[in-house]
Parts: sequence; structure tokens; C-alpha cells
Amino acid sequence: MLGAGAAGSALLGRPALAQQQFINILTGGTSGVYYPLGVALSKVYTEKLPGARPSVQATKASVENLTLLQQGRGEVAFTLGDSLALAWAGDEEAGFKQKLGKLRGMNAIYPNVIQIVASKESGIKTLADLKGKRLSVGAPRSGTELNARAILAGAGMTYKDLGKVEYLPFGESVELMKNRQLDATLQSAGLGVASIRDLATSVEIVVVEIPAGVLEKVGAPYVKSIIPANTYQGQSADVASAAVINYLVTHEGVKEDMVYQMVKAMYENLPELNAAHAAARSIKLETALEGMPIPVHPGAERYFKEKGVKKSGA
Repeated sequence: MLGAGAAGSALLGRPALAQQQFINILTGGTSGVYYPLGVALSKVYTEKLPGARPSVQATKASVENLTLLQQGRGEVAFTLGDSLALAWAGDEEAGFKQKLGKLRGMNAIYPNVIQIVASKESGIKTLADLKGKRLSVGAPRSGTELNARAILAGAGMTYKDLGKVEYLPFGESVELMKNRQLDATLQSAGLGVASIRDLATSVEIVVVEIPAGVLEKVGAPYVKSIIPANTYQGQSADVASAAVINYLVTHEGVKEDMVYQMVKAMYENLPELNAAHAAARSIKLETALEGMPIPVHPGAERYFKEKGVKKSGA
């Protein structure tokens, strides 16, 4: 027979998690997109998963998040797809001294658009114009910084071609641009990221195009993208850019039922994530496993099997 508590839970159709399930959500800097989405996810878990005790940790994003997950110091993490593939491969140059084999995929979320924004007074209009200029490329060995290296390489440049390279989070990069201590910032984030919106209200900006020819040289996992006109104040036309898919990931030590319930709760409460940031509107059940570069956690796999969602190529 079911005990009173279990019967109540079953009657209400609510998931039964063991008491005090701690869920540490690893995000990114507070002025990016990962953080507000992590906060929204934490609220969903609190409301929909009885016994869940979520917390949200601000981090240096992808690379740090994956390292912390491998160490068991988090249950859910946001990451860029290229960082995830490099972590699984154990790419030392990207900041992974060994293969992070405990990582397991949950689902694809939204594409990160690589947004290069210069102050109008810097005179920067194209990627080539970055030569000799001061550029912030994100925190050291963050997903954004890996994107910066790749895009510059596609344009035939390295950091040595720049006047100065700053390794700073989004918010700090914007403050330096406001103070005329930086000419441009490269930010890999969802469209409408708060840091660039803030910058555009203080400084006249130019959103720099990433041409298709550069993308062809960079190759997968980068795809073509557009930054639509008026995404930022003063941006009057569409700008061609590049994107990389973001993922939510976990590790093999998190129980199957817990991951199942977390994935289910997210997809059943997407309006809450949409309210936290416009980037969440790109989260679709049908693309949940798109391009996933690592094995999917059995809990997530169970949910997607129920919903008829298959991994690309499966």
C-alpha cells in the first residue's frame, strides 16, 4: 500500500523526489543570458519538484561549468556546444587537461549568437578593422573566448594582430567601452543580451558582420545567424553573424529519475523561461537533441523517448 504522502503525491500527479534534493545550477556572469535563465529554472524546480533545493551559481560559464560538473560540484550546467565537444575530447588547449567522461547531455536550449560590437568612434566596421584595436574576448578560456579565437582565425587573424586583448566578462567589457578604454567587445550570448543593450544606451555602436566566407573557414559547430535590425539601439539593419548551440548538461552521478523530472519540468514550464529572457523562445522540444556531442543522460533519454524525440541521425 502507498503511504499517505506517496498517495497524495500520486493523486496530484506530482513527481516524487526524495527529500532535500540539492540541485546546483551552474550558469555564467550575471550580465549574460545563462544567469537569468538559471534563476528561472531554479524557480521552476522549486515550484514543480517537491523536495528540490535548487541554488544558482554565477561562474565564468562553459569551461568552468563543465570542469565543476566533472568534479560533482553541480547537477545542471549551461554550456556552449563547442566547449562541450572539446571537454568530451579532453582538449588541453581549450582548458581541459583530460577527457571529462562523466558528463551527460540533457537537452539543447538556444543558439548563442556571436556578437561583435564596436564603438562608432573607434572606426571599426569590419572584422579586418579589428587589427591594432582593443578587443575584449570574454573570460579566459570561457566558451566566448574559444569562439573569439575561432572567428578571428576564420578571418585570418590571431590575438597578435590586435592592439590589446582583454579577458573580461560581459559587464566589465561594457564598462571599459563606456570609459573609452576598449574599442570593441565580442560576446557569445542570446540575442538582446543585457550587457550590449546597456552599452547601446550609452555609446553609439556598430554591430560588426561575420561574413559567410569566414564561417566556411571555421566550419562546424558554427552556423550562420542573423542579428535582426533594432536588436540594439542604433542598429538599423540586419547583420550577418555566427551561432553555436547551447546545451544543458549534467553528470552520470545524478539519478535517472531526478534528471527525468528536471527535463520534464523545464519543457512543461517554458513560459517561465521565456519571461526571464527572450533567448528562451528558441527552446523547442523537437530540437532537444540537435547536435548533442556527448551521450544523453538516461533520465533525459527516457523523457524524450516518451515524447518521440530522437537524436539527430538516430
